[in-house]
Amino acid sequence: MSDHPTDEAATPNLAFEGTTPYEDYVQASILTQLQHPLSDDPGEMAFLVTTQVMELWFTLIVHEWTTAAAALRRDDLPTAMTALRRSLPELESLNDSWKPIAHLTPAQFNAYRSALGEGSGFQSAMYRRLEFLLGDKSASMLVPHKGSPRSHAELEKALTEPSVYDEVLGLLARRGHAIPAEVLHRDPALKYEPHPEVEAAWQRVYADPDQDSDLVRLGEVLTDIAELVWRWRNDHLVATRRAMGSKPGTGGSAGVAWLEKRAAKIVFPELWTARSHV
Repeated sequence: MSDHPTDEAATPNLAFEGTTPYEDYVQASILTQLQHPLSDDPGEMAFLVTTQVMELWFTLIVHEWTTAAAALRRDDLPTAMTALRRSLPELESLNDSWKPIAHLTPAQFNAYRSALGEGSGFQSAMYRRLEFLLGDKSASMLVPHKGSPRSHAELEKALTEPSVYDEVLGLLARRGHAIPAEVLHRDPALKYEPHPEVEAAWQRVYADPDQDSDLVRLGEVLTDIAELVWRWRNDHLVATRRAMGSKPGTGGSAGVAWLEKRAAKIVFPELWTARSHV
């Protein structure tokens, strides 16, 4: 008897009572009908789809980091590490999303820029949740969403919950590292500020002769995330500078000046400064 299926046996099922199982699961027909360009310029479609793809990556990365934060809270480091590591290629793919629109000339961008109106990326609720998970909290960033009760409520909840880094520092404390009480019991709705004793704790972690310890591996995956977030912010800055120079941004933002300020921010700061003392 042959181990190879016959051509007839290999033929996929092509007849379904309703929509295909693929459509039912992926809902591709919904995704591919969400693009509604507002100008006559054919390049606007690339800008619109690229932006929507970024929103999907934000959604996935927020899911991973929320999973990691919950696992860290219950001292389940393997589950947290798995989620954090999954987010690395997802962040890389998010950064690659800039490629279709990264080299727009000012004339090309201006051809459909008016379609954005007052719209701006800083108004993205899902990206704001991503930033909150990194510890970059700001109650003022809820204001643009007050007209959307669901988004506002989700962001308000995310604002008041510990960030991934808050949960990491809680884990370090439970592992016997000296994390100060004012850090462990700080108001999680406030932006995280670096602390010298947290830097000292990471210094001790990295000075461990066992460079394959689980805490060193945790520190390294967080450093990978921080680097990729920096690359995301920097790529955004460069793409914007190419497309519009130093003109004011949409939505009343300062454009490049705003993005330069964002790109200068360091995620998980003590992980970087501690390396100078190991």
